[in-house]
Amino acid sequence: MAYLDFEKPLVELERRIADLKAASDGLDGLDTQIAELEARAQTVQRNICDQLSIWQKVQLSRHPDRPYFLDYVEHCFTDFTELHGDRLYSDDSAIIAGFARFNGRPVAIIGHQKGRSTKEKVHRNFGMAHPEGYRKACRIMELASRFGRPVLTFIDTPGAYPGLGAEERGQSEAIGHALYVMSQLKVPVIATVIGEGGSGGALALGVANRVLMLQYSTYSVITPEGCASILWRDGAHAPDAAEQLKLLAPNASKLGIVEEIVEEPVGGAHRDVPNMAQRLTVALEAQLKDLDGLSAEELIEDRYAKFRKIGAYNG
Repeated sequence: MAYLDFEKPLVELERRIADLKAASDGLDGLDTQIAELEARAQTVQRNICDQLSIWQKVQLSRHPDRPYFLDYVEHCFTDFTELHGDRLYSDDSAIIAGFARFNGRPVAIIGHQKGRSTKEKVHRNFGMAHPEGYRKACRIMELASRFGRPVLTFIDTPGAYPGLGAEERGQSEAIGHALYVMSQLKVPVIATVIGEGGSGGALALGVANRVLMLQYSTYSVITPEGCASILWRDGAHAPDAAEQLKLLAPNASKLGIVEEIVEEPVGGAHRDVPNMAQRLTVALEAQLKDLDGLSAEELIEDRYAKFRKIGAYNG
């Protein structure tokens, strides 16, 4: 497991636990010692989480071991069939889309996917989608709407890819069209921010009836580094920018941007992926049940009303 700087107090403790488990082989004395060390580790984890700064929570949302979209596909869904290509240019590996079953119910699932190894990070473009990724997402959403399948999206990106090729192929148009398509879907739409939710690249999968955020995820108009480079001309001010952006889940909930914060296991989602997946499954099931009684017209109006009430104007 990778450790962030503020997790360092756990390194030696968890190494001792692992060594004792490897040597225990069911010995009662060692089992008792292991249980004591695990209880101490839980206490240390709670103390760390209680004292996290905003910037440290941003780092936790980017933790290298944090579960990505495909991890939730493995734990929350069955019979997943991935569909490729936007039928215009190419396939984009930064966004994965297709159909699956959620508790036996057919649904469309779409999400940003980052990589873990260097090779996979390059292949997935660090979760930063090109226009063809958003056009692929629109294609799947429109299919889902046609066949009456709810759409579940999973957001985890620092932002849409800002490269020259992406701009030449209409990045802003692709994002804008995704916003329009999602606003008109005749099926329930639930978006979940599972890691980073950055800029229009995140919002392109976020026009939903219900928006959920994991406890240590972030949702903002720009990354802290990008904000710092604009305001201070220095990315080193990213922690200061994070303070100003109000990008944490409680901020989004207070502003009416998200309907539910899904609590993570002690220490973060990466500490217990199956547990995190189960918590998310329960939350998604409850939100779907809440939306099932609405007609197509009511779902569209509900989505419209949700975004109309965000923000305030002081004339």
